[in-house]
Amino acid sequence: MSAAKMSEQVPALELRHVSHHYGARQALDDVSFTVAPGSFCVLLGLNGAGKSTLFSLITRLFALQKGEIRLLGLDLMRHPGAALAELGVVFQSRTLDLDLSVAQNFYYHAALHGIGRKEADQRTAELLKAVGLADRAKDKVRNLSGGQMRRVEIARALLHRPRLLVLDEPTVGLDIGARADILLLVRGLIAREGMSVLWATHLTDEIEPGDSVVVLHKGQLRAEGKVTDLLLKTGAGDMRSAFVALIAENETRGAA
Repeated sequence: MSAAKMSEQVPALELRHVSHHYGARQALDDVSFTVAPGSFCVLLGLNGAGKSTLFSLITRLFALQKGEIRLLGLDLMRHPGAALAELGVVFQSRTLDLDLSVAQNFYYHAALHGIGRKEADQRTAELLKAVGLADRAKDKVRNLSGGQMRRVEIARALLHRPRLLVLDEPTVGLDIGARADILLLVRGLIAREGMSVLWATHLTDEIEPGDSVVVLHKGQLRAEGKVTDLLLKTGAGDMRSAFVALIAENETRGAA
């Protein structure tokens, strides 16, 4: 088998038996799942499910207490620099400097990744065009709308050409139109860039039939699979009903 074919088969992200606690509180309990290369994977869970904790572990904001995380086959604990170089991140909270211009935010990110000014200029122009903000490079970030800021954050996360993009509740606080725009933008990246995406949300209407879905509830993995698999498993007619059924199943087990 060629090296290229082998690379295509390596999961974009793999979690094995990951657990995390804050003192006596268990935030994640033996969570294992994979994100296939070139896929759009939805991490679905209510507030408090453990999604943000999981993202903090993937991005090494928190130290891994138990289990294993691999990005593109690279062990995050053993090879953090190489692993994180493959990762683009959009956090739930805004991380742009509001008093800098859009381009200056990109230059700072480029410097952190060892990208020279000439390449940074070229990539910034390409990415801002791709997200429909080519004319806003010199504008201060504080003058953008919430949806425009999100698009800038997504574009900035792609500056170093990662192969996996993770987004933690990226549509929180956006109106319906801006939400739709962000979803369309990120889904298009898979087709154009061959990227893999992990999209965390509590909104079932952000899921499409071809997506992979990981259901997280109270720190536990409740289900993993394609939408059709989860509908079949629960006997539900739509993902909202399937999600409710999976949570109810969890509550029933917890009370038993």
